[in-house]
Amino acid sequence: MDGVELRQLRCLVAIVDEGTFTDAAIVLGVSQAAVSRTLAGLERTLGVRLLRRTSREVTPTATGLRVVERARRVLADVAVLVEEAAAGPARLRIGYAWSAVGRHTVAFQRGWHAAHPATDLHLIRVNSPSAGLGEGACDLAVVRRPLEDRRFDTAIVGLERRLCATAADDPLARRRSVRLADLTGRTVLTDRRTGTTTPELWPPEIRPAVEETHSVDDWLTEIAAGRGVGVTAESTAHQYPRPGIVYRPVRDAEPVAVRLAWWRDDPHPAQQAVLELLSELYRTG
Repeated sequence: MDGVELRQLRCLVAIVDEGTFTDAAIVLGVSQAAVSRTLAGLERTLGVRLLRRTSREVTPTATGLRVVERARRVLADVAVLVEEAAAGPARLRIGYAWSAVGRHTVAFQRGWHAAHPATDLHLIRVNSPSAGLGEGACDLAVVRRPLEDRRFDTAIVGLERRLCATAADDPLARRRSVRLADLTGRTVLTDRRTGTTTPELWPPEIRPAVEETHSVDDWLTEIAAGRGVGVTAESTAHQYPRPGIVYRPVRDAEPVAVRLAWWRDDPHPAQQAVLELLSELYRTG
């Protein structure tokens, strides 16, 4: 299959669609002899006969019908690939694992549209350590913990307070703020893959029990049910206000650094503009 070329697949589809070698040659902008040679080369590579030719018509063989169907899919996929690659600067996908940029999210979206109307901005939630950057789901990513993968570069755009999330009927919900020590003896719900909270946030002598969740939705559901509490960046409270959950500042916890991440060897053309806009929003907001 290494010898199959896109031009051969286009030729086969054109012959079937147009019904004759002559008409296929007109559509493809080549000679009829070139169409015949291209089809013959494809049949030799595949080792099968794809078309039956009579004096009046050209029809696919049974195998040819299957090959034509798959050829159409391949050509459509390639067309999409080319379109997406060519439209790179006209579309900007920014991934995030939990909460985009919190209270700055709407201002960021509107500010970007006003300053860069030709580049569509899409925010995409991907629950992976790189917020979709490593998976190819986005062009840039907002992350809230350091990325150890050396394929990526990051820059801090701002800091966010840590908040404690509790059920509304939890005694901690009646306080204006809490300390880390107040959570000793509690179960703290975390997301080990993408969350900002680990047991190391507490001194060894007062570390609480930790239970793993797998997404922000699971985390919120468990907290609302009173099965545990959470410690998170303040952006979560802005992105996910939910009846039955109360957020309180953790006054003795270090803030969370918000980072923009990009591919080190292939930064998106909009990377610097995004970095500047987010930094400005966190600085002035």
